[in-house]
Amino acid sequence: MKQIELLTSSEAETKQFGRKLAKNLPNGSVIALVGDLGAGKTTLVRGVAEALNIKEVVQSPTFNIMKIYLKGDKPLIHIDAYRLADIDTDIGLDEYIGYETGLTMIEWPMYIERLIPKDAIYVEIKHSGGDNRLITVNCNNEKILEALE
Repeated sequence: MKQIELLTSSEAETKQFGRKLAKNLPNGSVIALVGDLGAGKTTLVRGVAEALNIKEVVQSPTFNIMKIYLKGDKPLIHIDAYRLADIDTDIGLDEYIGYETGLTMIEWPMYIERLIPKDAIYVEIKHSGGDNRLITVNCNNEKILEALE
């Protein structure tokens, strides 16, 4: 798997990266978002939603587990798997992950690892002091990585 790294210095720049990411992903893409609480995972998803012309307010689906946004250029499935740690029950998420005409973004993917496709794009966000974030994108698709640089 190949990777790129970039540094954002504000919430606006993290959202801007999300917009760029959305414009360069094919339908059916799965983006696994890794990072501590408050790292900026949902902020990145908000940028993706903006690029898809989704007007609804995007919030972390921590208590809902999944939110689906259909009123945009393509569907956006936003999953927060944090509450699924140590749960061994099938709740049907596999039917939405990799939704063929949209994008699927998964926060805390390690809790549903068995459902994450092998071709998923991993985006790790780390605090780098203040509003700075180090974003690392791991992907097998070199064209996507080149477009994000």
